[in-house]
Amino acid sequence: MMPRHLVLTLEAPLMAFGGVTVDNYGTIRDFPAASMLTGLIANALGLRREDRQAHQRLQDRLVFAARHERPAGRVADFQTAKLEASDRGWTTRGAPEGRAGGAGTYLGPHLRYRDYHADAALTVVLRLEPADEAPTLDDLADALLRPARPLFIGRKPCLPSRPLIAPDPAASFIETQTVGEALETIPRHNKDALRALWPAGEGGTTRTDRALDLADERNWSSGLHGGTRRVCEGTIQPAKDDG
Repeated sequence: MMPRHLVLTLEAPLMAFGGVTVDNYGTIRDFPAASMLTGLIANALGLRREDRQAHQRLQDRLVFAARHERPAGRVADFQTAKLEASDRGWTTRGAPEGRAGGAGTYLGPHLRYRDYHADAALTVVLRLEPADEAPTLDDLADALLRPARPLFIGRKPCLPSRPLIAPDPAASFIETQTVGEALETIPRHNKDALRALWPAGEGGTTRTDRALDLADERNWSSGLHGGTRRVCEGTIQPAKDDG
């Protein structure tokens, strides 16, 4: 039996596929990370950040590939905030973060830079292994159609401009051997080759690629990113839509 894959469309005025943050620069990478997709799906399912094991299991089961539907621009957001010693910050650890330092620490504003993808559109295909474990792919489709909370793509200001999956769930599934083949199966009017990323060993038939070790997973128990997985990045040739 062919594996079953769920097709997602990520489209928004701004998206952020977060990369490695250096000092106060929040960079982005070209494709969504495993941790980002895990967080997106977990949010739709209504998981809380304290549900660390459920997040970890979801990420461990996730197999996905993504392709760009059109070239995207980049926007750098310059952010400033005047902070005082008594101000407390929100964290993902479930406890507010205090501030330290002498009086001189707070004379100047807090500065940081955040990059965003502008007017991007990507297609993502994914499956869960094993397929019969809860949540199933059908559970994910239901949750993405009727999410427990508002969804965002990478950062909270990045609201999707369209539903992430087709209104008819049956139209959101493809059966192929690999996620790379699933990406090739989704037709386009324009048959130009498209930039794509897929796990090693999960490519299609029309690909060109380079392999690399990508650090895009999160240890959901510690809250830190770590480890690498082998992926391929290159181009794929989608099927021609003659309709």
